[in-house]
Amino acid sequence: MESSFEPKMSNSSSIMEKGYGEFGCSHYRRRCKIRAPCCDEIFDCRHCHNESKNSIEVNPLDRHEVPRHDIKRVICSLCDREQDVQQHCIYCGVCMGKYFCSKCNFFDDDVSKNQYHCDECGICRIGGEENFFHCNKCGCCYSTMLKNSHNCVEKAMHHNCAVCFEFLFDTTKDITVLPCGHTIHLECVKEMESHFRYSCPVCSKSYCDMSRVWERLDREVASTVMPQIYQNKMVWILCNDCGENSEVNFHIVAHKCLKCNSYNTRQTRGGAASCSSEIAEIVR
Repeated sequence: MESSFEPKMSNSSSIMEKGYGEFGCSHYRRRCKIRAPCCDEIFDCRHCHNESKNSIEVNPLDRHEVPRHDIKRVICSLCDREQDVQQHCIYCGVCMGKYFCSKCNFFDDDVSKNQYHCDECGICRIGGEENFFHCNKCGCCYSTMLKNSHNCVEKAMHHNCAVCFEFLFDTTKDITVLPCGHTIHLECVKEMESHFRYSCPVCSKSYCDMSRVWERLDREVASTVMPQIYQNKMVWILCNDCGENSEVNFHIVAHKCLKCNSYNTRQTRGGAASCSSEIAEIVR
């Protein structure tokens, strides 16, 4: 009995593993395609559909995205047979995705991503469920390292990236949470830093330690003597870092917050606005 049973199991296993890693697209390795319910066309995955249907060549009135939860039909990549959404092909028996989520209608053969489904988010995420928690106020999953330290911003990821304007909630790119609580693509943060920009593009708060830059600005301000006509000129400033309003001496280089000593300020009253871009020049 035992010897006759093992070959059947081995044969069944080999059928399910057939084609593993050989099919898919630039987004996912999987052994099936989807039929988009919105336009009744076949694509490798929803991202392939969205890229195709939202390209510059498509009439703006015809652009659209596929609703992932409405996908009902898939096509096996090995036998090319169309069927209802399920993990194993009912015709040839192949496993169409080692990771399968019946809630998202999602398939992926690359399980090294440690995919998991978050019921609160309503979608699948990667990184391992044990490494993330869902913040109900922010409305998204964050690393457990941020559980007791992040600033909550309501629906923090339910908007477009402030740099590239891609929708953040279901993006496939890495995201970082700035100290102010706003979210942005990690690659977009690096792009900002390459242009010497170190403040949140949403609220303008500094997102890293700028103390050494402020010290350099102190020396720059001290060495730049203002003409006599501006010696006693006062202006009002708003600090982007602490939110304090202050009345300070006008200076062409920058204005320092009297409360937190930050130069990340903007002039609100009192004549021509000062050049905040000087900060970027100092960083260089």
